[in-house]
Amino acid sequence: MSSKSSIAAKDRLIVPLDVSSVEEAREIVMDLGDSVSFYKIGYQLAYAGGFELAKELIEAENNVFMDLKLLDIDNTIEKGVESIRALDVKFLTIHAYPSAMRAAVAGRGKSDLELLGVTVLTSMDDEDLKEAGYSSNAMDLVAKRATAARAAGMDGIVCAAQEAAAMRKIVGPDMSIVTPGIRQAGTSADDQKRVMTPGRAIAEGSDYLVVGRPILGARKRSMTALSIIAEIEEALESRS
Repeated sequence: MSSKSSIAAKDRLIVPLDVSSVEEAREIVMDLGDSVSFYKIGYQLAYAGGFELAKELIEAENNVFMDLKLLDIDNTIEKGVESIRALDVKFLTIHAYPSAMRAAVAGRGKSDLELLGVTVLTSMDDEDLKEAGYSSNAMDLVAKRATAARAAGMDGIVCAAQEAAAMRKIVGPDMSIVTPGIRQAGTSADDQKRVMTPGRAIAEGSDYLVVGRPILGARKRSMTALSIIAEIEEALESRS
């Protein structure tokens, strides 16, 4: 079990603002209101004004996850992380290559920025990895990268919920496990290939859940978010 048991259920739900403009993102945030307190900004929005929006969200006492999946030469990553840490976001993703993660840790310095190593994308399965030239299956590659993340001094990892229990044994109780590919029972997996329900993901040891299209595509987004939070809460009570 993670040592992060004091984190409230509401603060474990991360909603990605996967839209093309700040205006659209603001509408989503307004629509969700107080039901959500943690937002993820990825490539699409980051390059369309998302960095300024991150400041707005933080000023409004929300947590922000910059999902930039950095991978470059060490000096570039270190300097990039130095710049991002000034935003006061909570999470930043780095592809889980050992040298890249070590550079990111150096760039983070003594700030409160938490670095997450991206292990294997949840849109990929064993066949996709084989096509990309990897000899490992998804689970083995995730384990290898989780081990590297811990050795590099990272604060957490991103992996599929199916891998969370096994990865907890590798990363220990203090590192965060963040899991995308979350779908409520009876909903579409979309383009995700390794998915799990919110309650099951928490039961398996995930600390934070990224839930996008099931919320963004809902007719009543705040109600959908609250139902997921309720499922997280129930799983936490069973886990304790």
